[in-house]
Amino acid sequence: MSLVNGPKPAAALYSSLLQSCIGSNAFRQGRSVHHRIVASASPPDLHLGTKLVIFYSHFGDVASARGVFDGMPHRSVVSWTAMVSGYARNGRPREALELFALMLRSGARPNQFTFGSVASACAGVRCGRTGGQVHARAAKGRFAGDMFVQSALMDMHLRCGSVADATKLFAAMEQKDVVSWNALLRGFVERGHHSDALGLFSSMLRDVMLPDHFTFGSALKACGAVRMLSNVELIHACIIKLGYWCEKVVTGSLIDSYAKCRSLSSARAIYDSMYEPDLVSSTALISGYSTDKNHSEDALKLFCKIHRNGSRVDGVLLSSLLGICANVASLKFGTQIHAFMCKKQPMGDAALDNALVDMYAKAGEISDARRAFDEMPYRDVISWTSLITACGKNGLGEDAVTLFDRMEEDGVKPNDVTFLSLLSACSHSGLMNKGMEYFTSMMSKYGIDPRAEHYSSAIDLLARGGQLKDAWQLVQKNVEPNSSMYGAMLGACKMHGNMPLGEATAKNLFTIDPGNSVNYAALANMYAESCLWEDAQRTRKLLSETSKAKEAGCSVI
Repeated sequence: MSLVNGPKPAAALYSSLLQSCIGSNAFRQGRSVHHRIVASASPPDLHLGTKLVIFYSHFGDVASARGVFDGMPHRSVVSWTAMVSGYARNGRPREALELFALMLRSGARPNQFTFGSVASACAGVRCGRTGGQVHARAAKGRFAGDMFVQSALMDMHLRCGSVADATKLFAAMEQKDVVSWNALLRGFVERGHHSDALGLFSSMLRDVMLPDHFTFGSALKACGAVRMLSNVELIHACIIKLGYWCEKVVTGSLIDSYAKCRSLSSARAIYDSMYEPDLVSSTALISGYSTDKNHSEDALKLFCKIHRNGSRVDGVLLSSLLGICANVASLKFGTQIHAFMCKKQPMGDAALDNALVDMYAKAGEISDARRAFDEMPYRDVISWTSLITACGKNGLGEDAVTLFDRMEEDGVKPNDVTFLSLLSACSHSGLMNKGMEYFTSMMSKYGIDPRAEHYSSAIDLLARGGQLKDAWQLVQKNVEPNSSMYGAMLGACKMHGNMPLGEATAKNLFTIDPGNSVNYAALANMYAESCLWEDAQRTRKLLSETSKAKEAGCSVI
């Protein structure tokens, strides 16, 4: 009885119970302990109050944590750090920075864990300027050489986009542990500096720093990004040698890297060697299969096996499968996946819904694509663009225009791909004026700089509408006209019988793309249609010369 009634032993008991609740994820029981503390005669002491802040922060209830924190008559650096960390770890970086400023004004001196949490908060708001101030304060204090603080600051610089500052800080570190190396390695990979990441991994091995499974995961991502199969094989050997072969995180990364390097047989061999393949490994292999049409059937068979085994399936895996169905026009299997989604998948996965619309659209089932689109609870720019593209490819230009108007009414901002699809839809449906209106508004209203593909579509649009002079002016206005622009122009000249402009266009095409026999054939046909037989024969001779190196086609029928 004295254990419960004595204030000090009771506080120790409550603190121990709260720690047990944290360890076993027992939120309800932890709240009951808090209620018992409130009901007791004496308020929680400094240690117990801090433990309550840690407890609520662990479960994401930062409002309750802040309530306890504000009610504490006295606060230690641990109390302040617990609350700052709670905000930072629960996606409230601005509140974490505001509390840190309050902490400094109160005269409390931050410790290494405070600086680590504040650096994480700076990274969360991508505020390099505030991060630099935190870095300067840490450097002036007694934690300038602390590896934990340095690793956190390095991660902060990387996430704020300052690779140079992170590299400089890493080079200045007197001591480096595997966490430090991993922070910089992961940062290089996330920022797309894949060659630097592989160079850092080599330096790590030369410095006799043993990598862990996080190291291997980042290094393999870099290899997959640059398609370096030889490096994947070397890292694979290193993984086996250091005993990380059974780590599922490492195995999934290996499968993903082999798949991205187009070594699908190696990826499948690793997958089959796993005792219990997990979702990450299955998704990595199916995503790899989705990049090669020759392995479409393997992907579909693998999904059937996963489904029979009762393994977990997520939206990423299903999106890859729908992409495969779209590429091989397997409508039957695609509709089966749709049925599976309706039964098993929660609504609201925009990426998965977009993949479904795209699958039906590429199969030519516009009504099903439109139905899937209309049932989406949330539509982003990809959703609208997918359906606009589908309408354009199926000759429904008016529908594409109507969809774009609805898109603007819904407040969704179009991107460059949207306009490319819209221009193509207008071009194939004879909506020249409307298409050129969109081409102009793309630049004036939305500030999107047209790419070569946009110019090609606009030129094709004008040329199909018989406005050859305007189309030619658009070609000449472009700094570096490409073969696609001239090709659209040549086709239009042939269609409308404009021989002088056709000859000028063809000469440019012969200069840019001399080995393309289609251009010679188009010009030769133009000459023949105009009864210029000698010119046609001369061009046919050039055509035969360019075709000499080409292998003759054959049929298996």
